[in-house]
Amino acid sequence: MLRIVYNALWYPALPFALAAAGARNKQDRRERMGSIVPAPDGDGPRIWIHASSVGEIEAVRPVAMGLHRELEGARMVITTMTTSGRDAARRRIPHAALCALAPLDCPAIVRKFLRRVRPRVVLIGETELWPNYFIESRKTGARVAIINGRISERSLARYRKAGSLFGRALRSANLILAQTEADAHRFAALGVSASQIAVTGNTKLDFSLIDKEVDLRDALARFTAGRTIMVAGSTARGEEAVVLEAWQTLRERFPELVLVIAPRHPARASEVIQALHAASIPFVRASSLDYAGEADVLLLDTIGELRAVYSRAAIAFVGGSMIAGRGGQNIAEPAAMATPVLFGPYHENQRQMAEALLGAGGAAVVDSASSLADQCARWLGDDALRRDAGARAKAAVDSASGATRATVEHLCRLAANSQ
Repeated sequence: MLRIVYNALWYPALPFALAAAGARNKQDRRERMGSIVPAPDGDGPRIWIHASSVGEIEAVRPVAMGLHRELEGARMVITTMTTSGRDAARRRIPHAALCALAPLDCPAIVRKFLRRVRPRVVLIGETELWPNYFIESRKTGARVAIINGRISERSLARYRKAGSLFGRALRSANLILAQTEADAHRFAALGVSASQIAVTGNTKLDFSLIDKEVDLRDALARFTAGRTIMVAGSTARGEEAVVLEAWQTLRERFPELVLVIAPRHPARASEVIQALHAASIPFVRASSLDYAGEADVLLLDTIGELRAVYSRAAIAFVGGSMIAGRGGQNIAEPAAMATPVLFGPYHENQRQMAEALLGAGGAAVVDSASSLADQCARWLGDDALRRDAGARAKAAVDSASGATRATVEHLCRLAANSQ
């Protein structure tokens, strides 16, 4: 009954759903409605990989690379929930047959999408538990798997309130590859058989098979050359003000310290600019930077350059973690570059890596502008201590490698069973 109600509500809501889903033009709307151009025929398996946005594309990329290498002739269709994610998929997974916006989670739309793609294997990333993706894919005979699967305690409570809908969707999955044992237990609590679940880790934290592009374009290279860089990466609303207050405090002791702010969503650049103007802080924007400017603050309002900037950083704060509700962003990325890492207390989505980094001495938790400034000062004031913390952070990330290999092995067996 719940699924009937869920599906019936879709049809009058479609125009609003398209608007909310960011379908701004005819092509976007066609993709959201499942009207994509199908991948060309061939002998290899058709694979549909779905991820949420840019960060999740980085997580599925090594898996896509591994499957492309191991499954001869595999043709991949990548879908995302955001246009920025779709753009990132086109750049980062160039061997994909097609990158498109994901179909709306309406049965008729998902069925249309599946008729065009005809996937043999469907891979859903992390927390993208759209019920019809699972149920309708399984009806076609496709093998369905969740990769990098995770469920927080908060989400588990919500799914339980939804009754049988999400339970049926998850039971439609042939395989759930969970990030941690705790995630595996939560999937099991929703009625998933233990035989369907394996713990493989988080491929987003696995840098062993990912090429580390650290080359900066010339303008950014000139801006960072010879300077002590503090990076505030993937920041959320409210965190930029905290970072700016801490940086201004630090400048009293470290006048050469340069700040790079990279909001999680570049569309928020105007908000960050308002905060910079309010604090009377001169800055330059990466999107229009064509010279080594005089300013000591850079607003990184571009996509795909944060990792390279992390490689030049003396110290990094990773956002989405200072204010409750977001769960933290990718703390492994700067750590992999041997940069000591700071993050806030609300990092539940990064708990596995956070525990590893904190245990190794390569990271610290901060909860205010004053604590952020204090911890930065501790590392910036002692180069040997800072370098040691960075080395420990990198070692913690390196020890987490192996998730991609385990995930690809499971998926190759799944693909073989689908023939």
